[in-house]
Amino acid sequence: MQNVAASPINWRAEHWILGGVALLLTALVGIVIPTWANATRHEPVPTPYTTMALDLPQLPPGSEADPTIGAYGVNGATQPEWRIVNVRAGQSLSDIFREQGLGPTDLQRALDSQDDASALRHIRPGQEFAFAFDKDGGLTAMRFERGDATRVVLNFSTDGVTEAAEERAVERRTHVAHGVVTRSLFYAGEQAGLSDAMVLKLANAFGYDIDFAQDLREGDSFSVIYDDVYREGEHLRDGDVIAATFINQGKRYTAIRYTNADGETMFYNEAGRPLRKSFLRTPVEFTRISSTFSTGRMHPILGYMRAHKGVDYAAPTGTPIRAAGDGKIVFRGWKSGYGNFVIIQHNTHISTAYGHMSRFASEQMGQRVRQGETIGYVGMTGLATGPHLHYEFRVDGDHRNPLTVTLPIAEPLPAAQLAQFRQKTAPMLAKLKIVDGVQLARAND
Repeated sequence: MQNVAASPINWRAEHWILGGVALLLTALVGIVIPTWANATRHEPVPTPYTTMALDLPQLPPGSEADPTIGAYGVNGATQPEWRIVNVRAGQSLSDIFREQGLGPTDLQRALDSQDDASALRHIRPGQEFAFAFDKDGGLTAMRFERGDATRVVLNFSTDGVTEAAEERAVERRTHVAHGVVTRSLFYAGEQAGLSDAMVLKLANAFGYDIDFAQDLREGDSFSVIYDDVYREGEHLRDGDVIAATFINQGKRYTAIRYTNADGETMFYNEAGRPLRKSFLRTPVEFTRISSTFSTGRMHPILGYMRAHKGVDYAAPTGTPIRAAGDGKIVFRGWKSGYGNFVIIQHNTHISTAYGHMSRFASEQMGQRVRQGETIGYVGMTGLATGPHLHYEFRVDGDHRNPLTVTLPIAEPLPAAQLAQFRQKTAPMLAKLKIVDGVQLARAND
């Protein structure tokens, strides 16, 4: 029993001795090998370099480096430090000059420098102008766009105003979109990738045949070919509707943009008949009908039955009101109940009237206007409970329902032009039919 008990103890002692020896050897290796390695390592010898002075040939006279290279703008003019201004809605160039601390003399010098000053007189929201000043705050340069493809810099000095123009690369990119109306036409356009501005252009193309205030239905659909404008590779603005189809309550309408022999661009149907009629069906863009034509209705303010001799289109204050047709403004002013009121005489028999405007546009009484031209803006002047347009259609002084009155149909293109029209529009019509066919196939899947 003693031998059995002692055997494990002796075995453990032997292994403890062996483990200690192994640890000692490991420590010696860790000390000796690094020391030997350091002893055998050679430091790198630096590479010698020699510096020599070389004589360079002299530059020819007059060819010294120009310190202003890279500091030039349009046509070699020194690029000034620009102060950028974006036009706001309702602003004129006079307002912008005044905000920049410039007087009427500076503005007049800019206008006088142009043979055609329309680019300065007719500015639009979002347009960019830039100004540069000297250390005393005097105007030294002004930059603006004359059309999409030309940038102009006016340089001001005591000797006068000089102009430098630069042509810029502009391209139009064509797109195809398809949408189905669910919540609204704007929502359908958004889902199809269209901007709100392009949706309005699409609606305007069909505005003679479709009253989007009351005719639009869920399930209506459209296919559209349109373009947008790029300048030097950057998106500049929306372009135009080139061709489109719209299916409204099961009926298919087609609009094709075409410039006729007289140089007039408008929309035509597949048969070459202009979509434009003598009168717009709806003189405001996208709204709802808040009150229809009636021989008797309860007036919301007066509180008694009274004939409503027009149609009320509810719309936000400031919405543009368009002339329903070509004609002459025969009344422009305040009229009891109607507030700010305009009457347009279109021909011997027909006139239209527009009431409750928040303000008038620039046209004056006696002036002729074109169909679609803005004549005022939606408001609630006079007897009105909310912003809307009151619109009347009169034949020989008698009021007619604007929603149901028969509008004259325009004559188609002459036979000589019709063949050319069909030849030019055939590719667009074919593309639209392909888009419509693809969407129909998807709907039936």
